[in-house]
Amino acid sequence: MSTPAPTVQTPKTFQPRIFSGIQPSGGLTLGNYLGALKRFVEKQDEGIETIYCLVDMHAITVWQDPAKLRQQTREGAAAFIAAGIDPKRSILFNQSQVSAHAELAWIFNCVARMGWMGRMTQWKDKTAGKNAEAASLGLFAYPALMAADIMAYHATMVPVGEDQKQHLELTRDIAIKFNNDYGVDFFPIVEPLIEGAATRVMSLRDGTRKMSKSDPSDQSRINLTDDADSIAAKIRKAKTDPAPLPDSLEGLKDRPEARNLVNIYAALSGHSAEQVVRDFAGAQFGTFKPALADLAVAKLAPITTEMNRLMADPAEIDRILGDGADRADAIARPILEQVYDITGMIRSRRG
Repeated sequence: MSTPAPTVQTPKTFQPRIFSGIQPSGGLTLGNYLGALKRFVEKQDEGIETIYCLVDMHAITVWQDPAKLRQQTREGAAAFIAAGIDPKRSILFNQSQVSAHAELAWIFNCVARMGWMGRMTQWKDKTAGKNAEAASLGLFAYPALMAADIMAYHATMVPVGEDQKQHLELTRDIAIKFNNDYGVDFFPIVEPLIEGAATRVMSLRDGTRKMSKSDPSDQSRINLTDDADSIAAKIRKAKTDPAPLPDSLEGLKDRPEARNLVNIYAALSGHSAEQVVRDFAGAQFGTFKPALADLAVAKLAPITTEMNRLMADPAEIDRILGDGADRADAIARPILEQVYDITGMIRSRRG
């Protein structure tokens, strides 16, 4: 007598839910704040369920000092909270505390294709000119883990920068293939959230390069740990050009450093870049930079102060992350169990 096929729940609609994560690599910058943290806070205030994660499992695709990884994970959590994420309204946790991420990633490794992974721009960039065979398998396959991070919660939206669009497209491909392979409508087709004036914050020394903690020059970036004097000094020394600000964005077309500072002002103030150039039309940078410095200090100095306070109590940060992990697991575990059911795996024993 044959065993009847299991009944699978295949929802046709999905609860709006945002998921995003930051790798705990240390040295968070103004770019991380404007490109991610500030947007996370805004989404939290829109009434949509928000899940935010420190992706420590992604971090170890290259070797990490264990003590530094723990410190950087706590620093990342402190930055989330100091920027305005409320752990009671959003779910905040570190990835390794919720095993559904790794479990679903294996299933997605079996759904995704080698060619898909090999075409990932970041993989090609990180191994270009090097011996790709010496890179970790995790570095090659981590887009499947990224897809699992998102799909473990049936997330419908992910705030991403332009440099992560390709990986989100891969997540969509994996979800579509899984649904097609098993004849279900189980995983949502996630949508990217790319918006605002400073989606990509550039270096203060070179407006054609992204602001990065890995830049040899500390003057190229504003760190979230910088004090008020350092923030102001870096903006005063930021590279510009001798021309005044124009009265329209068209006038910034071939002026990357000027456009970068206008974008930063717009993102910090909540105004459009168009409004900023109208407000400062004809102004020299001797006028604009002090105004930008005052604005940056007003917005960032309180974050630095709160991060320092939080980092003085690592046990409390760990408690917050643990509570968030419990809440995240409560969402992810039932979804993962349905995946096991869909794929035909016997799950008679439960922990």
